[in-house]
Amino acid sequence: MARDAPLMVIDGAGVVVEWSRHAEELLGHTAGEIVGQPATSLVGPAPTASGRPVGHDRVALCHRRGCAVDADLRMRPLRRKDGSVAWAVFQVAADENKASDVGAAALKARARSHIVNVVRERVGQTLDLVTTCQDLVEALVPDFADVAVVEIVDGLMHGRDLPPGPLGRDVPLRRAALRHSGGEQLVEAHPIGDVRSLPYQTPYARTLNDLKPRVVALDDEPSWLTSDPARARGIRASGVRTLLAVPLTFRGTVLGLLSLYRTKRGDSFEEQEVALAMELAAHTAVCLDNARRFAREYTIAATIQRHVLAPYQPSRTGVQTAHLLVPGTQGAGGCFDALSLPGARVALVLGEVAGQGIYAAVTMGQVRTAVRTLVALDLEPDELLARLNDTATFLARERAALPADDPLRRQSLTATCVYAIYDPLDRTCSIARAGHPPPLLVHPDGTTEILDLPSGPPLGSTEGAPFAKTTISLAEGSVLAFCTGALVSALSSNGSADLDPLRRLLAPGRRSLQDICDDAVDRLGNAPVTGDAVLLLARTGGFPADQVASWELDNQPESVGQARARTRRRLATWGVDDETAYTTELIVSELVTNAIRYGAPPVQLRLIKDRTLTCEVHDGSPSAPHIRHARTVDEGGRGLFISAQLSEDWGVRYTSDTGGKTVWTEQPLPAQTPETEIASHGAA
Repeated sequence: MARDAPLMVIDGAGVVVEWSRHAEELLGHTAGEIVGQPATSLVGPAPTASGRPVGHDRVALCHRRGCAVDADLRMRPLRRKDGSVAWAVFQVAADENKASDVGAAALKARARSHIVNVVRERVGQTLDLVTTCQDLVEALVPDFADVAVVEIVDGLMHGRDLPPGPLGRDVPLRRAALRHSGGEQLVEAHPIGDVRSLPYQTPYARTLNDLKPRVVALDDEPSWLTSDPARARGIRASGVRTLLAVPLTFRGTVLGLLSLYRTKRGDSFEEQEVALAMELAAHTAVCLDNARRFAREYTIAATIQRHVLAPYQPSRTGVQTAHLLVPGTQGAGGCFDALSLPGARVALVLGEVAGQGIYAAVTMGQVRTAVRTLVALDLEPDELLARLNDTATFLARERAALPADDPLRRQSLTATCVYAIYDPLDRTCSIARAGHPPPLLVHPDGTTEILDLPSGPPLGSTEGAPFAKTTISLAEGSVLAFCTGALVSALSSNGSADLDPLRRLLAPGRRSLQDICDDAVDRLGNAPVTGDAVLLLARTGGFPADQVASWELDNQPESVGQARARTRRRLATWGVDDETAYTTELIVSELVTNAIRYGAPPVQLRLIKDRTLTCEVHDGSPSAPHIRHARTVDEGGRGLFISAQLSEDWGVRYTSDTGGKTVWTEQPLPAQTPETEIASHGAA
């Protein structure tokens, strides 16, 4: 036996424990691939280390490429000092050019079957284009090729429909995946993510033009490499000898290109291997088209979501807001809002519709429209969620009535929501939630706590459980954080519902809200988010005391004149123009008259000067006021009608805690200069 003969050592169980460099050169398998594997994977039934000397036998060994190599197999036992057998040594003498025809055919068939099984098992398990391409190259290297590159038409990344037929000359391709078996010495022609069109003289472009695979020898540098200098440098530096270019096509449409390389001289691609590569490319093309359809739906859903959600949140006196929305790969149902309410209050809402894609985005738009409509009614949080649940139940019944073949019918409609109203005048916040994670509160000193709030069932459920409202007092400078479960899971390293990572993110409480949102984006990184990661932050503040005036009024007709006089003096102090002041006096007169005539004590008048002028009249009667259209000869009945005509907006809200109602109006104020606005309101 020659000193450089291939050598492997197996233990008593027939498992390879040593693999020599010459064995690697002969059969193409590295020590890392063979050590620890049963010897049967190479030589059929494994001899056992019984201690009996074994002569030599002629066997067919399996080359990594699938061909058979005739080998002279010799087994020799190794004994310990005590005489027991420790190992069995196999010395293999082989002629790589002599192979058993029958064994070669069987081994090649087995290798091809193995490659097909691996590709079908791994490729197409996700609907992500890049992941699909990466799974393909990992399945092919090193068992089928030494280097594999996948480039796809760039339009696929955006879900676009591609025209059928050969690929045009100027259509750009994106390098989506690359894998090689040669360690780190491979020089990439172009980095992953690079987008460029292929020079027409190259076999790559010609393959995508006539949709036929090509096997190209690279031993002598071909002339076409001069048209792609970067690729030429990569080929020379990597030492590749043979190229197999295979088009990725689906129903006559070019989706991309698969390029396979082998580095050993004479190790070309046989006809059956080319056919196998075409089969694998066809399977991959189907998976890529599925991913393209998903990308298209995701793009449409994200566009709907982006246009439905408010792109701009105006500044408000007494509260600052900021938000973060990272659309998920299986999302488009997340929504949020920060809406101004009369009396300088702010409504904060965050919710999520179950499902994904276009259907979830459209349903989210319906739910958000319902939320905005109910917010305009100035309802308490628990009552708003109860009515929103009625809307969700109605939408669920509509789904159930769809035709049997409609895919939306098979998707149940459920949603979660948390709704809060912050009042900067008394620094209280009323919150109710429907199956949604509780908000976090960051105190001015930086400490955080998870608010222990009762939760009702998710919207659209048939449980019928009531929703509960909780009112809390907040110190100035506190931060309320509302988020979706997807954000919590994405921030957690193990994908759990642990809120500690979010608490650590919010802990430095005096940072700007936008900085906190930016830090959240950094911590999310590039990892895909399953659902929509939404974060809504609100920093509470107070309202300037000199911009609010409130009076208790006697339940007597004489109080109407007193209310007008107090209003006139206060508006003069605020510098309100004469026309607005006169209109406000009329509104106050009519609303106070109605409260005294039709309401019940106590009667209270409050004026609030913000970016609008708000007039509120509260009385103790819960009866609902109605606008009457009085006849010409009627002496009364015009009060609410006149107030509605003179104001820009008006409404009624009911207070469940103290009883009674508040009728309010809002009037626009003349535009102020920035200096005047800062002096009037202070820093928001």
